[in-house]
Amino acid sequence: MEIGGVRRGRVRPRIYGSAYTVEHCHPIQFYNHPPTENITLKEFEELASERLRVLRTVETIGLRHARGSNDYRSALDAEMRKLWNDGILRGLTRTKINDHFENEELMKKTTNEKTDVKNERRRDHISHFILRLAYCKTEDLRRWFISQEIELFRFRFQLMNNEGVKAFLELHNLHYNPISNDDKAKMINELKNSRYGTSEEGVDKSEYYKVHFTEVLELVRGTKVYLEKGFAFVPESELVVVVVSAFRSRLSRDLVVMSRSLPRLLEEGRLLPLLYDLTQQYLGQDFDSRKSAAGNVTANMLEQLSKDSYPLCMQNLHQNLRQYHHLKHWGRQQYGLFLKGIGLSLEEALKFWRMEFTRIMDGDKFDKQYAYNIRHNYGKEGKRTDYTPLSCIKIITANPPATGDFHGCPFRHFEVDLLRQRLQSFRLPNDGINEIVDLVKQGHYQLACGRHFEIRNNLDVKFVPQHPNQYFDDSQRVIQGLKPTGGVPSAPTESSGISLVPVVSKKTAAESASHCGNEFASESDGVDLVDPSCWDDMDIEEFK
Repeated sequence: MEIGGVRRGRVRPRIYGSAYTVEHCHPIQFYNHPPTENITLKEFEELASERLRVLRTVETIGLRHARGSNDYRSALDAEMRKLWNDGILRGLTRTKINDHFENEELMKKTTNEKTDVKNERRRDHISHFILRLAYCKTEDLRRWFISQEIELFRFRFQLMNNEGVKAFLELHNLHYNPISNDDKAKMINELKNSRYGTSEEGVDKSEYYKVHFTEVLELVRGTKVYLEKGFAFVPESELVVVVVSAFRSRLSRDLVVMSRSLPRLLEEGRLLPLLYDLTQQYLGQDFDSRKSAAGNVTANMLEQLSKDSYPLCMQNLHQNLRQYHHLKHWGRQQYGLFLKGIGLSLEEALKFWRMEFTRIMDGDKFDKQYAYNIRHNYGKEGKRTDYTPLSCIKIITANPPATGDFHGCPFRHFEVDLLRQRLQSFRLPNDGINEIVDLVKQGHYQLACGRHFEIRNNLDVKFVPQHPNQYFDDSQRVIQGLKPTGGVPSAPTESSGISLVPVVSKKTAAESASHCGNEFASESDGVDLVDPSCWDDMDIEEFK
């Protein structure tokens, strides 16, 4: 995989193996230099899915706890340990890194240990750039990616001891030198008074770094540093803010540059569907074929279940179906797959949809135009693909509703006044409605949905929904007197029925390649981005 440049010829260099570059000399990276080796499609998918799982974990913990708090750090540390034990990007999820930062220390290890450490850092390096390609396309995607990568970098940087920090600063030419003891003595009162609870003894024991105030706006905003003539004097305990600011600046700049070059960088047809799917990939339970939390669900039960346990998106679809006796294609897809996920059988699904649609049409028209699609969703027609229900991220980001459509996420797609009106129909307290609306205005749609769940069920458990069917199952658990899962997806395993592939399309790399016109591609084919040529006449929109 060649991410480091663009060439227009047909010659494609294949560099096997991985050079031990500057990016691999330290467990924490700035990702300044793109990888320059060839990898297989299979490894491309694996690395992308593993890093996405790590970033989604960072996001989930950030939604459940205040970032920077002790609870947040403890929860993130625990989740990283679980990921490390599962073998997920161990160079990235390692929580003990102080014995790995120097080449001298690394050279003392056995050959096998050195190889493992190098490979861990190589996988960290490559996976970061794969997700850069996937998340550089739009401002929203870039913002999400930067936010999660920054939090992950901050967490890992704070794991290092002083020697590790110095090695990192030296490696990346970050010349943040501490002020002299004489200078510190001259301003000891100002330094002491700049932070609450700091004593002269504490100032004397701590190193202070002189940096321009624009590099530590976060600390300036919180009045945590002493300012003099445009410079901030940062204690060593807050040096992470300086380094994180530098990382954020570089990453933001590089993503914008990559987005402008994306059409040329992605002239490799096999990567198009893979990269698009990554931004909508759901890593939790797929709610495909399983026993419903509500037991054996029949068509006659749906009206009451919609009142008791449906998330707002599905309740909106159900109510409009009952009112107009029809839904357009994406509404039928979203609601139909949800019903499949809660345990409605194909026979009961046909009965339910026929009962509604034949109020405005005859049975022959329903059989000819709509029954096939229902059977298709259950894997009984066409390619016999057993489709799975849509996740929250898929509903929020794909196919926004147009006039006459009722699909989508109400927290994302409703006007604020309409959303407030719908929430009032649940007889929620005004304070709760205002809290939900505030979350929506900030763009936290899943948090708003989770807060709706908490207020609706009188819970004090933090709930962050990842999937409408998860919302339904947890609602049923509450009704049965059980504790909800809290909205955090469990670790994907083969035995739990959890899939790491996109929810709707379960294509392999080879199938994705075939979809792009490379009918002879296979999972073992090497992938590089130096000189692909099948993308010139294609538009990424055709894969949406």
